[in-house]
Amino acid sequence: MSSFVIKTLRWGKNYLLSILDSHLIHYPSPLNLTYAWSFGSSAGICLVIQLLSGIFLAMHYTPHIDLAFSSVEHIMRDVNNGWLIRYIHANGASMFFIVVYCHIFRGLYYGSYMQPRQLLWCSGVLIFILMMGTAFMGYVLPWGQMSFWGATVITSLVTAVPVVGQSIVDWLWGGFTVNNATLNRFFSLHFFLPFIIAALTLIHLALLHKDGSNNPLGVDSTGDKIPFYPYYVIKDLFAFFCFLTFFGVFVFYFPNALGHPDNYIPADPMQTPAHIVPEWYFLPFYAVLRSIPDKLGGVAAMGGALIVLFLIPFTNTSEIRSTTFRPIFKIFYWLLVADFLLLGWIGQKPVKDVFVWVGQVATVFYFLFFVVLIPVIGIIEAKLVSYKTKRYVRDNKTYIKLSRIF
Repeated sequence: MSSFVIKTLRWGKNYLLSILDSHLIHYPSPLNLTYAWSFGSSAGICLVIQLLSGIFLAMHYTPHIDLAFSSVEHIMRDVNNGWLIRYIHANGASMFFIVVYCHIFRGLYYGSYMQPRQLLWCSGVLIFILMMGTAFMGYVLPWGQMSFWGATVITSLVTAVPVVGQSIVDWLWGGFTVNNATLNRFFSLHFFLPFIIAALTLIHLALLHKDGSNNPLGVDSTGDKIPFYPYYVIKDLFAFFCFLTFFGVFVFYFPNALGHPDNYIPADPMQTPAHIVPEWYFLPFYAVLRSIPDKLGGVAAMGGALIVLFLIPFTNTSEIRSTTFRPIFKIFYWLLVADFLLLGWIGQKPVKDVFVWVGQVATVFYFLFFVVLIPVIGIIEAKLVSYKTKRYVRDNKTYIKLSRIF
Protein backbone atom coordinates (compact mmCIF):
# COMPACT_ATOMS: atom_id res chain seq x y z
CA MET A 1 0.00 0.00 0.00
CA SER A 2 2.73 2.44 1.01
CA SER A 3 4.76 1.64 -2.12
CA PHE A 4 1.66 2.28 -4.27
CA VAL A 5 1.13 5.68 -2.63
CA ILE A 6 4.80 6.62 -3.00
CA LYS A 7 4.86 5.62 -6.67
CA THR A 8 1.56 7.41 -7.31
CA LEU A 9 2.73 10.62 -5.68
CA ARG A 10 6.05 10.72 -7.52
CA TRP A 11 5.44 13.53 -10.01
CA GLY A 12 7.76 12.17 -12.67
CA LYS A 13 6.29 8.66 -12.61
CA ASN A 14 2.57 9.39 -12.48
CA TYR A 15 1.01 10.18 -15.89
CA LEU A 16 -1.29 12.99 -14.73
CA LEU A 17 1.12 14.51 -12.23
CA SER A 18 3.95 14.40 -14.77
CA ILE A 19 1.97 16.82 -16.97
CA LEU A 20 1.84 19.32 -14.12
CA ASP A 21 5.49 18.63 -13.37
CA SER A 22 6.60 19.37 -16.94
CA HIS A 23 4.45 22.49 -17.31
CA LEU A 24 4.61 24.07 -13.86
CA ILE A 25 7.58 22.74 -11.89
CA HIS A 26 10.47 21.69 -14.14
CA TYR A 27 9.37 23.72 -17.16
CA PRO A 28 12.62 25.31 -18.47
CA SER A 29 12.30 29.09 -18.42
CA PRO A 30 14.70 31.74 -19.72
CA LEU A 31 17.02 33.08 -17.05
CA ASN A 32 16.32 36.77 -17.67
CA LEU A 33 12.51 37.07 -17.47
CA THR A 34 11.35 40.28 -15.79
CA TYR A 35 8.17 41.11 -13.89
CA ALA A 36 6.59 42.05 -17.24
CA TRP A 37 6.21 38.28 -17.78
CA SER A 38 4.08 37.99 -14.62
CA PHE A 39 1.04 39.49 -16.36
CA GLY A 40 0.25 36.14 -17.99
CA SER A 41 0.02 34.20 -14.73
CA SER A 42 -1.88 37.08 -13.09
CA ALA A 43 -4.40 36.98 -15.94
CA GLY A 44 -4.90 33.26 -15.31
CA ILE A 45 -5.57 33.86 -11.61
CA CYS A 46 -7.98 36.69 -12.51
CA LEU A 47 -9.88 34.24 -14.72
CA VAL A 48 -10.20 31.80 -11.80
CA ILE A 49 -11.44 34.62 -9.52
CA GLN A 50 -14.06 35.64 -12.09
CA LEU A 51 -15.22 32.06 -12.57
CA LEU A 52 -15.62 31.37 -8.85
CA SER A 53 -17.25 34.70 -7.97
CA GLY A 54 -19.55 34.37 -11.02
CA ILE A 55 -20.72 30.91 -9.97
CA PHE A 56 -21.62 32.16 -6.49
CA LEU A 57 -23.46 35.17 -7.95
CA ALA A 58 -25.41 32.91 -10.32
CA MET A 59 -26.80 31.08 -7.29
CA HIS A 60 -28.75 34.19 -6.26
CA TYR A 61 -29.25 36.10 -9.54
CA THR A 62 -32.61 35.96 -11.35
CA PRO A 63 -32.45 36.48 -15.15
CA HIS A 64 -35.84 38.17 -15.53
CA ILE A 65 -36.44 41.80 -16.48
CA ASP A 66 -38.83 42.28 -13.54
CA LEU A 67 -36.51 40.69 -10.98
CA ALA A 68 -32.90 41.10 -12.24
CA PHE A 69 -32.27 44.54 -10.70
CA SER A 70 -33.93 43.49 -7.42
CA SER A 71 -31.94 40.25 -7.29
CA VAL A 72 -28.68 42.20 -7.56
CA GLU A 73 -29.82 44.43 -4.68
CA HIS A 74 -30.79 41.26 -2.78
CA ILE A 75 -27.25 39.94 -3.26
CA MET A 76 -25.81 43.24 -2.03
CA ARG A 77 -28.07 43.60 1.03
CA ASP A 78 -29.33 40.18 2.17
CA VAL A 79 -26.87 37.48 1.06
CA ASN A 80 -24.05 36.84 3.51
CA ASN A 81 -20.97 38.59 2.11
CA GLY A 82 -22.91 39.09 -1.13
CA TRP A 83 -21.65 42.67 -1.39
CA LEU A 84 -18.09 41.37 -1.32
CA ILE A 85 -18.69 38.71 -3.99
CA ARG A 86 -20.48 41.20 -6.24
CA TYR A 87 -17.77 43.87 -5.89
CA ILE A 88 -15.03 41.28 -6.49
CA HIS A 89 -16.77 40.17 -9.68
CA ALA A 90 -17.61 43.67 -10.93
CA ASN A 91 -14.17 45.15 -10.22
CA GLY A 92 -12.51 41.86 -11.14
CA ALA A 93 -13.61 42.38 -14.75
CA SER A 94 -11.76 45.71 -14.81
CA MET A 95 -8.69 44.20 -13.13
CA PHE A 96 -8.75 41.34 -15.63
CA PHE A 97 -8.71 43.78 -18.54
CA ILE A 98 -5.93 45.87 -16.97
CA VAL A 99 -3.75 42.77 -16.70
CA VAL A 100 -4.63 41.55 -20.22
CA TYR A 101 -3.98 44.94 -21.83
CA CYS A 102 -0.56 45.06 -20.11
CA HIS A 103 0.07 41.48 -21.27
CA ILE A 104 -0.79 42.36 -24.89
CA PHE A 105 1.37 45.48 -24.98
CA ARG A 106 4.25 43.57 -23.36
CA GLY A 107 3.97 40.92 -26.08
CA LEU A 108 3.90 43.63 -28.73
CA TYR A 109 6.99 45.33 -27.28
CA TYR A 110 9.08 42.16 -27.01
CA GLY A 111 7.96 40.59 -30.30
CA SER A 112 6.08 37.63 -28.82
CA TYR A 113 4.08 37.40 -32.06
CA MET A 114 7.09 36.49 -34.23
CA GLN A 115 7.93 33.07 -35.65
CA PRO A 116 7.55 30.42 -34.22
CA ARG A 117 4.90 31.88 -31.89
CA GLN A 118 2.30 33.03 -34.46
CA LEU A 119 -0.38 30.60 -33.23
CA LEU A 120 0.36 31.56 -29.63
CA TRP A 121 -0.33 35.22 -30.43
CA CYS A 122 -3.48 34.44 -32.43
CA SER A 123 -4.88 32.26 -29.64
CA GLY A 124 -4.31 35.15 -27.22
CA VAL A 125 -6.18 37.57 -29.50
CA LEU A 126 -9.08 35.10 -29.73
CA ILE A 127 -9.22 34.89 -25.92
CA PHE A 128 -9.24 38.70 -25.77
CA ILE A 129 -12.18 38.95 -28.19
CA LEU A 130 -14.16 36.34 -26.22
CA MET A 131 -13.38 38.27 -23.05
CA MET A 132 -14.90 41.40 -24.57
CA GLY A 133 -18.05 39.53 -25.59
CA THR A 134 -18.38 37.97 -22.15
CA ALA A 135 -17.84 41.30 -20.38
CA PHE A 136 -20.43 43.04 -22.56
CA MET A 137 -23.06 40.42 -21.77
CA GLY A 138 -22.20 40.62 -18.07
CA TYR A 139 -22.64 44.40 -18.14
CA VAL A 140 -26.24 43.90 -19.28
CA LEU A 141 -27.20 41.54 -16.42
CA PRO A 142 -27.74 44.12 -13.59
CA TRP A 143 -30.53 45.55 -15.78
CA GLY A 144 -29.86 49.16 -14.87
CA GLN A 145 -30.28 52.11 -17.19
CA MET A 146 -26.83 51.81 -18.75
CA SER A 147 -27.20 48.03 -19.03
CA PHE A 148 -30.47 48.26 -20.96
CA TRP A 149 -29.50 51.13 -23.24
CA GLY A 150 -26.00 49.80 -23.80
CA ALA A 151 -27.50 46.49 -24.95
CA THR A 152 -30.00 48.32 -27.15
CA VAL A 153 -27.42 50.56 -28.85
CA ILE A 154 -24.67 47.96 -29.35
CA THR A 155 -26.92 45.14 -30.58
CA SER A 156 -28.74 47.54 -32.92
CA LEU A 157 -25.43 48.15 -34.70
CA VAL A 158 -25.58 44.61 -36.09
CA THR A 159 -28.50 45.71 -38.31
CA ALA A 160 -25.91 47.52 -40.42
CA VAL A 161 -24.64 44.14 -41.68
CA PRO A 162 -26.14 43.61 -45.15
CA VAL A 163 -28.76 40.88 -45.71
CA VAL A 164 -28.41 38.99 -42.40
CA GLY A 165 -28.02 41.89 -39.95
CA GLN A 166 -31.67 42.25 -38.96
CA SER A 167 -32.11 38.48 -38.61
CA ILE A 168 -29.12 38.29 -36.25
CA VAL A 169 -30.50 41.13 -34.11
CA ASP A 170 -33.95 39.51 -33.95
CA TRP A 171 -32.30 36.29 -32.77
CA LEU A 172 -30.21 38.14 -30.15
CA TRP A 173 -33.24 40.02 -28.87
CA GLY A 174 -35.60 37.07 -29.05
CA GLY A 175 -38.22 39.48 -30.37
CA PHE A 176 -38.53 42.96 -31.79
CA THR A 177 -36.82 44.79 -28.92
CA VAL A 178 -34.50 44.14 -25.96
CA ASN A 179 -36.69 42.15 -23.55
CA ASN A 180 -36.76 39.20 -21.19
CA ALA A 181 -35.61 36.73 -23.88
CA THR A 182 -32.56 38.96 -24.50
CA LEU A 183 -31.64 38.94 -20.82
CA ASN A 184 -31.94 35.15 -20.65
CA ARG A 185 -29.77 34.71 -23.74
CA PHE A 186 -27.12 37.05 -22.37
CA PHE A 187 -27.12 35.35 -18.96
CA SER A 188 -26.72 31.89 -20.52
CA LEU A 189 -23.88 33.02 -22.80
CA HIS A 190 -22.20 35.01 -20.02
CA PHE A 191 -22.17 31.89 -17.84
CA PHE A 192 -21.01 29.58 -20.66
CA LEU A 193 -18.29 31.63 -22.40
CA PRO A 194 -15.83 31.81 -19.46
CA PHE A 195 -15.44 28.02 -19.62
CA ILE A 196 -14.61 28.34 -23.34
CA ILE A 197 -12.07 31.01 -22.39
CA ALA A 198 -10.61 28.66 -19.77
CA ALA A 199 -10.26 25.89 -22.39
CA LEU A 200 -8.59 28.30 -24.82
CA THR A 201 -6.29 29.42 -22.01
CA LEU A 202 -5.07 25.83 -21.62
CA ILE A 203 -4.44 25.69 -25.39
CA HIS A 204 -2.65 29.06 -25.12
CA LEU A 205 -0.46 27.65 -22.34
CA ALA A 206 0.28 24.48 -24.34
CA LEU A 207 1.33 26.56 -27.36
CA LEU A 208 3.54 28.69 -25.11
CA HIS A 209 5.30 25.64 -23.69
CA LYS A 210 5.62 24.06 -27.12
CA ASP A 211 8.01 26.76 -28.38
CA GLY A 212 9.15 28.13 -25.02
CA SER A 213 8.85 31.58 -23.51
CA ASN A 214 10.24 34.66 -25.20
CA ASN A 215 12.67 36.84 -23.22
CA PRO A 216 13.60 40.54 -22.99
CA LEU A 217 16.58 40.13 -25.33
CA GLY A 218 14.47 38.36 -27.94
CA VAL A 219 17.16 35.71 -28.43
CA ASP A 220 16.17 32.05 -28.75
CA SER A 221 18.51 29.93 -26.70
CA THR A 222 18.46 26.36 -25.46
CA GLY A 223 20.92 27.27 -22.69
CA ASP A 224 20.58 29.63 -19.75
CA LYS A 225 17.36 28.02 -18.56
CA ILE A 226 16.12 27.55 -15.01
CA PRO A 227 13.13 25.55 -13.71
CA PHE A 228 9.88 27.45 -13.36
CA TYR A 229 9.59 26.34 -9.72
CA PRO A 230 10.64 27.82 -7.36
CA TYR A 231 12.14 30.85 -9.13
CA TYR A 232 9.26 32.13 -11.26
CA VAL A 233 6.51 30.71 -9.06
CA ILE A 234 7.71 32.92 -6.21
CA LYS A 235 8.25 35.85 -8.55
CA ASP A 236 4.77 35.54 -10.06
CA LEU A 237 3.17 35.16 -6.63
CA PHE A 238 4.88 38.32 -5.41
CA ALA A 239 3.66 40.18 -8.50
CA PHE A 240 0.15 38.84 -8.01
CA PHE A 241 -0.03 39.84 -4.34
CA CYS A 242 1.10 43.34 -5.28
CA PHE A 243 -1.68 43.36 -7.88
CA LEU A 244 -4.11 41.91 -5.30
CA THR A 245 -3.36 44.87 -3.02
CA PHE A 246 -4.26 47.23 -5.88
CA PHE A 247 -7.39 45.15 -6.54
CA GLY A 248 -8.35 45.24 -2.86
CA VAL A 249 -8.15 49.04 -2.71
CA PHE A 250 -10.88 49.25 -5.34
CA VAL A 251 -13.03 46.49 -3.82
CA PHE A 252 -12.99 47.89 -0.28
CA TYR A 253 -12.53 51.64 -0.76
CA PHE A 254 -13.67 52.58 -4.29
CA PRO A 255 -16.01 49.75 -5.38
CA ASN A 256 -18.07 51.92 -7.74
CA ALA A 257 -15.29 54.11 -9.13
CA LEU A 258 -14.99 52.09 -12.36
CA GLY A 259 -18.74 51.74 -12.93
CA HIS A 260 -21.42 54.16 -14.12
CA PRO A 261 -23.85 55.71 -11.58
CA ASP A 262 -26.78 55.37 -14.03
CA ASN A 263 -26.57 51.61 -13.64
CA TYR A 264 -27.94 52.01 -10.10
CA ILE A 265 -31.21 53.20 -11.67
CA PRO A 266 -33.59 50.41 -12.79
CA ALA A 267 -33.87 50.03 -16.57
CA ASP A 268 -36.51 52.31 -18.10
CA PRO A 269 -37.22 51.83 -21.82
CA MET A 270 -39.10 55.14 -21.86
CA GLN A 271 -36.21 57.29 -20.63
CA THR A 272 -32.92 57.45 -22.54
CA PRO A 273 -29.80 58.46 -20.53
CA ALA A 274 -28.21 61.76 -21.52
CA HIS A 275 -24.92 60.10 -22.45
CA ILE A 276 -24.62 56.37 -23.16
CA VAL A 277 -21.12 55.02 -22.57
CA PRO A 278 -19.82 51.44 -22.19
CA GLU A 279 -17.40 50.22 -19.53
CA TRP A 280 -13.94 51.83 -19.64
CA TYR A 281 -12.23 48.79 -21.21
CA PHE A 282 -14.47 49.11 -24.30
CA LEU A 283 -13.88 52.84 -24.75
CA PRO A 284 -10.97 52.72 -27.28
CA PHE A 285 -13.00 50.51 -29.62
CA TYR A 286 -16.17 52.52 -28.98
CA ALA A 287 -14.22 55.62 -30.04
CA VAL A 288 -13.23 53.86 -33.28
CA LEU A 289 -16.91 53.05 -33.86
CA ARG A 290 -18.00 56.65 -33.36
CA SER A 291 -15.19 58.07 -35.50
CA ILE A 292 -16.75 56.70 -38.68
CA PRO A 293 -19.88 58.68 -39.70
CA ASP A 294 -21.39 55.73 -41.61
CA LYS A 295 -23.10 53.06 -39.49
CA LEU A 296 -21.81 50.07 -41.46
CA GLY A 297 -18.37 51.67 -41.73
CA GLY A 298 -18.26 52.21 -37.96
CA VAL A 299 -19.18 48.58 -37.24
CA ALA A 300 -16.58 47.38 -39.76
CA ALA A 301 -13.93 49.67 -38.24
CA MET A 302 -14.65 48.49 -34.69
CA GLY A 303 -14.48 44.85 -35.78
CA GLY A 304 -11.39 45.58 -37.86
CA ALA A 305 -9.67 47.14 -34.83
CA LEU A 306 -9.79 43.68 -33.24
CA ILE A 307 -9.26 41.55 -36.37
CA VAL A 308 -6.14 43.54 -37.31
CA LEU A 309 -4.41 42.11 -34.23
CA PHE A 310 -4.46 38.68 -35.91
CA LEU A 311 -2.41 40.07 -38.81
CA ILE A 312 0.62 41.24 -36.80
CA PRO A 313 2.60 37.95 -37.00
CA PHE A 314 2.11 37.86 -40.77
CA THR A 315 2.70 41.54 -41.66
CA ASN A 316 5.83 41.81 -39.53
CA THR A 317 9.04 42.02 -41.61
CA SER A 318 11.59 42.57 -38.83
CA GLU A 319 14.01 39.87 -37.78
CA ILE A 320 14.69 41.60 -34.46
CA ARG A 321 12.24 40.65 -31.72
CA SER A 322 12.78 43.09 -28.90
CA THR A 323 11.78 46.73 -29.39
CA THR A 324 14.71 47.58 -27.09
CA PHE A 325 16.98 47.13 -30.12
CA ARG A 326 14.63 48.80 -32.63
CA PRO A 327 14.93 52.58 -32.10
CA ILE A 328 12.59 53.58 -34.94
CA PHE A 329 9.89 51.08 -34.00
CA LYS A 330 10.21 52.06 -30.34
CA ILE A 331 9.11 55.63 -31.13
CA PHE A 332 5.99 54.46 -32.95
CA TYR A 333 5.27 51.83 -30.29
CA TRP A 334 5.00 54.47 -27.58
CA LEU A 335 2.96 56.62 -29.94
CA LEU A 336 0.58 53.66 -30.26
CA VAL A 337 0.30 53.40 -26.47
CA ALA A 338 -0.49 57.13 -26.28
CA ASP A 339 -2.93 56.77 -29.18
CA PHE A 340 -4.76 53.90 -27.45
CA LEU A 341 -5.10 55.93 -24.24
CA LEU A 342 -6.32 58.89 -26.29
CA LEU A 343 -8.98 56.71 -27.93
CA GLY A 344 -10.08 55.58 -24.47
CA TRP A 345 -10.44 59.21 -23.38
CA ILE A 346 -12.32 60.17 -26.56
CA GLY A 347 -14.70 57.22 -26.14
CA GLN A 348 -16.23 58.72 -23.00
CA LYS A 349 -16.64 62.22 -24.43
CA PRO A 350 -19.86 63.53 -26.02
CA VAL A 351 -20.14 63.49 -29.82
CA LYS A 352 -18.85 66.98 -30.63
CA ASP A 353 -16.85 68.20 -33.62
CA VAL A 354 -13.51 68.51 -31.83
CA PHE A 355 -13.78 65.08 -30.15
CA VAL A 356 -14.93 63.44 -33.38
CA TRP A 357 -11.98 64.95 -35.27
CA VAL A 358 -9.44 63.84 -32.64
CA GLY A 359 -11.01 60.37 -32.62
CA GLN A 360 -10.73 60.11 -36.40
CA VAL A 361 -7.04 61.07 -36.33
CA ALA A 362 -6.37 58.56 -33.53
CA THR A 363 -8.28 55.85 -35.43
CA VAL A 364 -6.26 56.47 -38.60
CA PHE A 365 -2.99 56.14 -36.68
CA TYR A 366 -4.22 52.94 -34.95
CA PHE A 367 -4.84 51.19 -38.28
CA LEU A 368 -1.79 52.79 -39.90
CA PHE A 369 0.44 51.30 -37.22
CA PHE A 370 -0.72 47.71 -37.67
CA VAL A 371 -1.29 47.68 -41.43
CA VAL A 372 1.51 49.95 -42.73
CA LEU A 373 4.08 50.89 -40.08
CA ILE A 374 4.85 47.40 -38.77
CA PRO A 375 5.92 46.00 -42.20
CA VAL A 376 7.49 49.27 -43.47
CA ILE A 377 9.55 49.94 -40.34
CA GLY A 378 10.82 46.35 -40.43
CA ILE A 379 12.02 46.83 -44.02
CA ILE A 380 13.66 50.18 -43.22
CA GLU A 381 15.44 48.82 -40.15
CA ALA A 382 16.66 45.78 -42.11
CA LYS A 383 18.14 48.02 -44.79
CA LEU A 384 19.80 50.24 -42.18
CA VAL A 385 21.32 47.20 -40.44
CA SER A 386 22.53 45.85 -43.80
CA TYR A 387 24.06 49.23 -44.70
CA LYS A 388 25.78 49.59 -41.32
CA THR A 389 27.10 46.02 -41.49
CA LYS A 390 28.55 46.49 -44.98
CA ARG A 391 30.08 49.79 -43.96
CA TYR A 392 31.62 48.21 -40.86
CA VAL A 393 33.08 45.35 -42.89
CA ARG A 394 34.45 47.78 -45.50
CA ASP A 395 36.03 50.02 -42.85
CA ASN A 396 37.45 46.99 -41.08
CA LYS A 397 39.07 45.72 -44.28
CA THR A 398 40.52 49.18 -44.95
CA TYR A 399 41.96 49.30 -41.42
CA ILE A 400 43.58 45.85 -41.85
CA LYS A 401 45.18 46.89 -45.16
CA LEU A 402 46.55 50.10 -43.67
CA SER A 403 47.92 48.25 -40.64
CA ARG A 404 49.78 45.85 -42.94
CA ILE A 405 51.28 48.73 -44.93
CA PHE A 406 52.53 50.61 -41.89
